[in-house]
Amino acid sequence: MVHMSSELGGWLRRQREERGWTRSEMARQLIRAAQARGDTSVPGADNISHNIYRWERGAVCPAERYRLYYCGAFGIGFSQFAAQAPPAVDPGPGTSTTACRAMPQLACGAAAIRRGVLLAAHEGSEQAERAELRGIGEATLEQFRADVSQLSVQYLTGEPFALFTEMHRVRNRIAEALDRRQWPRDAAELYLLAGGLSALMAAAAVNLGYPEAAGELTRAGWAYATIIDHHPLLARLRLCAAYAAYWDGRPGQAAQLARSGLEYVADGPNAAQLHLYGGLARARLGDAAAAGRAIAAARDARDREHTDELLEIGGEFGFSRAAQSYYAGFILAEAGRPGDAAAELEAATGRYQAGPGPGEQHSRRCALLAHTDLAMVRLRAGALDAALAALAPVLALAPAERTAVQAQRLSALRAELAQPVFRGSAAARELDEQVAGFGRVVPGSLPGQGGVSP
Repeated sequence: MVHMSSELGGWLRRQREERGWTRSEMARQLIRAAQARGDTSVPGADNISHNIYRWERGAVCPAERYRLYYCGAFGIGFSQFAAQAPPAVDPGPGTSTTACRAMPQLACGAAAIRRGVLLAAHEGSEQAERAELRGIGEATLEQFRADVSQLSVQYLTGEPFALFTEMHRVRNRIAEALDRRQWPRDAAELYLLAGGLSALMAAAAVNLGYPEAAGELTRAGWAYATIIDHHPLLARLRLCAAYAAYWDGRPGQAAQLARSGLEYVADGPNAAQLHLYGGLARARLGDAAAAGRAIAAARDARDREHTDELLEIGGEFGFSRAAQSYYAGFILAEAGRPGDAAAELEAATGRYQAGPGPGEQHSRRCALLAHTDLAMVRLRAGALDAALAALAPVLALAPAERTAVQAQRLSALRAELAQPVFRGSAAARELDEQVAGFGRVVPGSLPGQGGVSP
């Protein structure tokens, strides 16, 4: 067995450098030598490069087969493998080492200069080759884009838990891709898609009855958005956090989060949505004037033209005019303006029934919430039959489509049915029983059912 020493390691390194080879090229030469002998079991160039580094340091001895492959790569006999190598620069016969040291660099160091230049050139090529490595193919990246877009659209009408599970799967695949070497532009898009999925999952978590989990998901998304400094995504995540805080019974925090989101996006549909979330929280806190200003600010923001990557994805990342009317009506009801609230909510349900406008998509959950709040406003006016008509599509929802947010609004509606005006009404009692049955089969529940009631 060859005794491994620092001298042998140095000899291996000099042999490689004299040929102008980097460790990666040396690894490729060893693989070629192995293949020439019919050995296809050697590992890849990266693994062999790591071994070459250890062999040249003298940390470990190459196995016998690698000694043979070294001989093949260097074109030497096996008996020469462990022999001491000649000096890196041979001064030639009759020239002493001392005399050589005294000679000009050009005469005595030409071989060393050549080796250094060739080595630097080869290393530059290999560094560029590594930089060109792309950890994701265009087809996979395109699939991720399509997945996120599709999930965003499906979330408007689909079952929350089934979609949450699929969002989780896609987000994990994107996270795995981010663990690999990526081109900067690919990494930026993956961060955007991962952050967008975190936002979608946060919205689903609230509707499934887990606002605390939604807060954690928005924080994960915030990390992705911060890495790429993507303002529309940062604004969207603030919107998600405000949504979670409101339905978790923390309107003060919801108002702060919505205001913070407007620092990142000031114009367009999602800025309008941030104004409305803030206004809803202010109404819940008893500040009716601030709530009214939020509705006006939302209209102004929507009138200012704005486009961004999230709006282009569409689906849940958009905000229709029907949804804007719904939130305005919800705010007005919370602020104690039932007549104005009824007008906005009737406009919202009418828009939902007419279908999306150009460039819009409608959320079924939002449409049914508009029906619920319209029914509530009508109950306050004593119009039980009109409330029943508004509520019919809500009570027809399949169990898998029901949400904790919807259940919370229906809990508030039950409080209206308990008012003295409906005592003794068989229709009111029957409606109350139907609403109670709805809540018993909701996938999740939110803290303090009815705690956000008007």
